[in-house]
Amino acid sequence: MCDSKKASRPRPVVGGFFCLGPGSAHYTAAMLWTKALHIVFIASWFAGLFYLPRIFVNLAMVPPESVAERERLLLMARKLYRFMTILAVPALVLGLVLWLHYGIGRGPGQGWMHAKLLIVLLLLGYHHGCGVILRKFQAGTMRRGHVWFRWFNEAPVLMMLAAVCLVVVKPF
Repeated sequence: MCDSKKASRPRPVVGGFFCLGPGSAHYTAAMLWTKALHIVFIASWFAGLFYLPRIFVNLAMVPPESVAERERLLLMARKLYRFMTILAVPALVLGLVLWLHYGIGRGPGQGWMHAKLLIVLLLLGYHHGCGVILRKFQAGTMRRGHVWFRWFNEAPVLMMLAAVCLVVVKPF
C-alpha cells in the first residue's frame, strides 16, 4: 500500500523544473501558487495575442464606407490591447519571481531557459508591434491587407509552441 498523499505529488529532481534553487529539493505552497498564477496569466495574455490580430484581419477587410463597423472593431481592439497589456504585467512578474527567487531555470544545464527568455522578448516585441498596428488603424494609415494579418496571427502560436516545448522537454 502506498500513501496516496505522497503519491499524488511528483518527486522533485535536484536541478530540475521543481527545484527551488541549487541543491534544493523542496516544494513550497508559495512556489506552487506562483507557478499556477503565472500559467493562468500567460494563458490569458496569449488569448489576447491570438485574438487581436483576428480583429486586425476584420479591420483590414472593412469597406471604406462602413464607418460604424470600423469604429466598433477599433473600440474592441483598443479595449483588448489595454486588457492584454494589464495581463502581461503579472505574467512577466510572476515568471521573474519563479526564475530569480525560486531558481527555476537557473544553474548549469538550463540552456532551455535562455531560449525561453528570448521567446519572451520576441513576444513582448510582438505585443508592442500590435500596439503600433492598432495606432496605424486608428490614424487610417494602415496599408497592409487581410492576408498579411492572417500570417501575422500565426507568430504567437509558433512562439507559444516553442516556449511550451522548451519548458516541458528542456532539450538543452
